[in-house]
Amino acid sequence: MKKRGFTLVEIMFVVAIIALLAAIAIPNLLKARKAANDAVAKTNLKTLATELETYAAGTGLAEYPADEAAFKAISAAATKYLSDTCKSAAGCGGFIYAGGSSIGPGGYTLTATPVSNQTGSATYTISTGGALTP
Repeated sequence: MKKRGFTLVEIMFVVAIIALLAAIAIPNLLKARKAANDAVAKTNLKTLATELETYAAGTGLAEYPADEAAFKAISAAATKYLSDTCKSAAGCGGFIYAGGSSIGPGGYTLTATPVSNQTGSATYTISTGGALTP
């Protein structure tokens, strides 16, 4: 009776091919995730800036909220992204958001800093008027 099956060499060849494909695919997936995190951070900052600009336009005095607490009181996005959770080392969506003392009647500056170099590629800042950098 003839036994059927794979030889050790054939199995090793298949494992080597799978390892090669994984070595190619995994870095590309990590780059895609980093790019997605960057896009979300920029969008979140633009949303916060839009809410601040809308508030300033609606007051008739062209003034922004007095501080971060006042901004959180009128904005669901601020409540989420300027919360203690998103300001902690864990961050939200791979970024740590900060506004703090940089929000006041005269203007604002908000930042999104990557938790690590694997969760984002740059620190993004948006300031009065909605100017986003880098």
